[in-house]
Amino acid sequence: MADEEKAAEAAPAAEPKKKSLIILIAVLVVVGLALAAGIALFVSQKMLADVTSDQMGSGGSDMRFHDTGVFIKIGDPKEGILVNVGGPRSNKFLKMGLVLEMNPNKKDIITEAGALQPIADTKILDTTMQFLRSTKLEDFDATKQDELKKQLKDQLNAELGGGSVYDVYITSFLLQ
Repeated sequence: MADEEKAAEAAPAAEPKKKSLIILIAVLVVVGLALAAGIALFVSQKMLADVTSDQMGSGGSDMRFHDTGVFIKIGDPKEGILVNVGGPRSNKFLKMGLVLEMNPNKKDIITEAGALQPIADTKILDTTMQFLRSTKLEDFDATKQDELKKQLKDQLNAELGGGSVYDVYITSFLLQ
């Protein structure tokens, strides 16, 4: 009979140990999920901050999200830009359709009618031609087009003032 009492007392003692083990596992799972959610939130915010800082132009005045700009075609309305690239002896010509998205709030660059001021038009054409002439032939590769557009945008913003050019669009491209 003494053995039966010891067995009866041991059974309830094992049950609380099982319950405490299950509670401990549940708490660890909840803490692990909370930690994983916190890390995911931190990483996503860090990546968003990196993307936003990459979109900032020179001087930090170019915004990732902005009002719709004024779209201006550069060069001849039908032909676009025709320029000798790769140096004077390369005999390579670039015919390019180029559209700039300009900041409409820059009144010294854009008129009320949405056209370029004459001095801004001259600066844009001069900067664009110098940039294209000084660019190496290898940099006109299709895989480097985004970098080419970014460099041109940075050069134009440096000449016109930060935040003047929102984006550069290449509408046609012929290198011969």
